[in-house]
Amino acid sequence: MKNLSDILYKSCLTEVIGNTNLQIEDIAFDSRKVKQGALFIAIRGMTTDGHLFIDQALTNGAIAVVCEKIPESYPEGVTWIKVNDSSKALGNIASNFFDTPSSKLKVIGITGTNGKTTVASQLHKIVSKTGEKSGLISTVANIIGDSKEHSALTTPDALELNRLFSKMLMQGCKYCFMEVSSHAINQNRIEGIRFEGGVFTNISHDHLDYHKSFDQYLKTKKQFFDKLDNDAFAITNIDDKNGMVVLQNSDAKKYRYSLKNMADFKGKIIENMLTGLQLQINGKDIWCKLVGEHNAYNLLAIYATAVISGFEKDNVLKLLSNLEPVEGRFDHFINKQKVVAIVDYAHTPDALKNVLNTISKMRTRNEKVITVVGCGGNRDKKKRPLMANIAANQSDRVILTSDNPRFEDPDEIIREMETGLDPVEKKKTLNITDRQQAIKAACSMANYGDIILVAGKGHEKYQEIKGEKKPFDDKKILKKMLL
Repeated sequence: MKNLSDILYKSCLTEVIGNTNLQIEDIAFDSRKVKQGALFIAIRGMTTDGHLFIDQALTNGAIAVVCEKIPESYPEGVTWIKVNDSSKALGNIASNFFDTPSSKLKVIGITGTNGKTTVASQLHKIVSKTGEKSGLISTVANIIGDSKEHSALTTPDALELNRLFSKMLMQGCKYCFMEVSSHAINQNRIEGIRFEGGVFTNISHDHLDYHKSFDQYLKTKKQFFDKLDNDAFAITNIDDKNGMVVLQNSDAKKYRYSLKNMADFKGKIIENMLTGLQLQINGKDIWCKLVGEHNAYNLLAIYATAVISGFEKDNVLKLLSNLEPVEGRFDHFINKQKVVAIVDYAHTPDALKNVLNTISKMRTRNEKVITVVGCGGNRDKKKRPLMANIAANQSDRVILTSDNPRFEDPDEIIREMETGLDPVEKKKTLNITDRQQAIKAACSMANYGDIILVAGKGHEKYQEIKGEKKPFDDKKILKKMLL
């Protein structure tokens, strides 16, 4: 319970009607979740406008409303707070309601097209191994000390974020590592959060259905670093051509990591095999179980963040060498016939290219690479032909299949993917809409020593079809067929 006047700090209110000396029991921006004595925040979303549900919120017990437009007629006894931007107000109000938990934690945000989950998850593991309690907010799971919660979004809404931070503090956590998605930045989900530091992994073609152009996508990522305080740190991958662009206007202390250029944290791949990487970091050699050049970059980002956060260099290197791959990220096994089966979350052109490049550098050319790949429905359509083209260029056989079709026709998605193929590429491509049958077909094609890549869903244990999430596990199906 908090006094309304106290939790309105930094919400940029422009008008108040009614009494702000009220005790607020709860906050909600979904009218269905409003309880008696709650503050309702009306937010204009992508598909609906919270202002349309103010009456329902009042019926359910709201005693105060934050909105961008106060209704012309309204009941007495309700306090109305007008703001310029309700989504920004939500972030600050949520932070105040939970006693500004992010200011009491060392919150480190990781953003980029690829690598966010690996960097955040592995940082959480490393810091936990040092004896420091930490939290994780990621695509795979939200972890609070010793407990784990299901993750519905890469970056939750502002209310949920502050609830998680508060729980982390109660569990004695000192650090929180969180993925920061471009959607979250654009929708002000991270408003009001005090970040200890930020990490930029890379940026490539993704989410252009939402951001409309690559330039807008880049600008959105940049906003995260623009808002960092001058006592925060910002770490960037300078081998990405936009690595320094995102830090241009940041007041944070800047650090760089690289495999190809001079940097504060310089890496060099000595050996890259299916069993792991031999990597040199700032002149010191380590062996890591993570595979591929993309993971070499991830390991550099992890090392840089840990060292900048004050952890002892040699101990961090030792902990890096013991890291296991994150579930669904180049997650592989080998059967008795030496068939290598790989499950990877690669659902962007760049991520798929990285995984196939990694496979290409490890193969002998005496085996086939069989790739099973699809594209999600109700998402960026421009990447569909690119994904098919990359798969066909770097594989011996390709099976185009369904991913999470959502509310789209999966056959139409596959047809759009096919537009990226020339006649030669089409000859080595097979279309099997049913994902389970596509995986089974790939397994039946594989001979001794061949490599099967099933891309797109990674750690996900479901397939989303027409609003329903049905149980589905790529790795489980592969194991059933091959082991």
